[in-house]
Amino acid sequence: MGSFPIAFTVVYIVGFIAAVGIGSIAWYNSKRPAGWEGKERPDYLPKVNNEDKSSS
Repeated sequence: MGSFPIAFTVVYIVGFIAAVGIGSIAWYNSKRPAGWEGKERPDYLPKVNNEDKSSS
């Protein structure tokens, strides 16, 4: 019986953490869902500016 490769586990964990982090930034910078309209964006999340620059 072989053991599960540790490299696969590390890549899986790092990928999951990255996905949660990127998803959190995107969610906090998007339109707020019902019930979250008055909530402030946490200070530790970067502000993503999505201005449409194709009209120039």
